[in-house]
Amino acid sequence: MHVTEWGDAANPQVLVCVHGLTRCGRDFDVLAEALADKYRIVCPDVVGRGESDWLVDKADYTYPQYVSDMVRVIAKTGAKHVHWLGTSMGGIIGMLLAGQPNSPITRFVINDVGCFIPKHSLQRIGMYVGVSPLFRSVDEVVQAVKIVSPFGPLTDQQWHALTLPLIKKTNAGMWQFRYDPAIGDTFKTLPLSDVDLSEYWGAIVCPVLVTRGADSDLLLPDTYAAMCRKPGVTGVEFVNTGHAPMFQSDESIAPVRAFLLAS
Repeated sequence: MHVTEWGDAANPQVLVCVHGLTRCGRDFDVLAEALADKYRIVCPDVVGRGESDWLVDKADYTYPQYVSDMVRVIAKTGAKHVHWLGTSMGGIIGMLLAGQPNSPITRFVINDVGCFIPKHSLQRIGMYVGVSPLFRSVDEVVQAVKIVSPFGPLTDQQWHALTLPLIKKTNAGMWQFRYDPAIGDTFKTLPLSDVDLSEYWGAIVCPVLVTRGADSDLLLPDTYAAMCRKPGVTGVEFVNTGHAPMFQSDESIAPVRAFLLAS
């Protein structure tokens, strides 16, 4: 597994940031830079994504594998307790780990995913994940990412910064995504249905901040409201943003920083 780190490696305060389904740890560059004065920040590329290796057995692209991998990542930091920020898939991994007895996660930011995931959002994701198109230029890739990723009002520079770590150039001079297309096999081989994660959500006892894009189709308003009613949980929504907020501005980072550093 490839890991990007920020901050002082000797800092005992560790923040683990885990990305979404087809993304990579470089999604958190801006956020990590803003928090590096307080944390050692660890941003792994989940297996099959970014610069991490692809799995030989494609059936192993499952949440038990991801949770096991993240336990090892945390162990390698040497920290007994960590804070966690997870976007979408990274939020689900965090939910599964934070709900375990004696979990190492003591503060948890779950970004635009919740205890109920509607079937229609999975169908939308299934339309693009697992394909491996070729592009003639970086600009072409950026435009394709914009279509499937309603991250909110970003500048052209921000879109390029969020796209470049996801792609590589082929021997033929074309561009393609780095992720293993097999991560999308589940969307094609199994019938999709609503996903209820309330058992795992209910087991979490640490303080939680739920962040949501106000136009998100994955974390629905009713689900978000219900999650925020749980003791120890607060929430913040970002306007003009779908799935998922990317924490590219001081305004979006501020509530995350305030929550994580609250004593």
